[in-house]
Amino acid sequence: MNITIASMSHQGARESNQDQTGERIGERSACFVVCDGVAGLPGGDVAAALARDTILQRFNGERHLDAQSIRRYVNDANHAIRQQQAIGDHKRMGTTLVSLFIDRDFDLAYWAHAGDSRLYLFRRGYLYHVTTDHSLVQQMKDAGHQTEGINGNLLYFALGMGDEERDASYSDVVEIEDGDAFLLCTDGFWHGLSQENMQESLHMVNTPDEWLTLMQQVIRKNERQAAASQDNYSAVAVWVGDPQDTTLLHSLEAAAQFFPLRD
Repeated sequence: MNITIASMSHQGARESNQDQTGERIGERSACFVVCDGVAGLPGGDVAAALARDTILQRFNGERHLDAQSIRRYVNDANHAIRQQQAIGDHKRMGTTLVSLFIDRDFDLAYWAHAGDSRLYLFRRGYLYHVTTDHSLVQQMKDAGHQTEGINGNLLYFALGMGDEERDASYSDVVEIEDGDAFLLCTDGFWHGLSQENMQESLHMVNTPDEWLTLMQQVIRKNERQAAASQDNYSAVAVWVGDPQDTTLLHSLEAAAQFFPLRD
């Protein structure tokens, strides 16, 4: 299976960028990771780096997809953060995580996440948000309550945070279709543009790099219009199969509506 990727990370208006991204592509399987250190607590950058590095170091791309091994990778990442909490200066540090695993021989995907970093899947012309945030806002939405005025950054779970017995969320094993496109991103990224922006921009590009660039332009435009300071934002785009099956430029008129967003 052919895999084409692109990644980006932008500091925004924060004093530092606590986001971490990484990937490992082997002959039989591949792993992609995006982490975002929890804001407001010291050591988020350390927690994010620990989580990313632990998962990528444990991952073996020469073996086929193994759901139990993936759970161990994530649990090892959580344990590494908690060990550092016990001996270091950052006793409350934590990080979000979204990770994607692909079996290249059997065309299978599996993902895990903690916190509010997200995974989207673009398939057959539509973009699907396939993870559910571990946030107070999401809990209230699920319970049917209004969320207006609620701080959207409040998490009830992230790696290194909360009850040690709580686990990350895991998907079922999903069959990949030729032309699928995945997007892993932090909350600073998905807060900055709509799902429709993600979907429409994908139809107007030829590579994952172009897709991320176009979405970043939308984020910057929306930031200027809202006169708001932008959070750090990071993303990894993963296209599988034949790129011609992934995207299609619908029309020159549609493209013209997007590309003027360039700075």
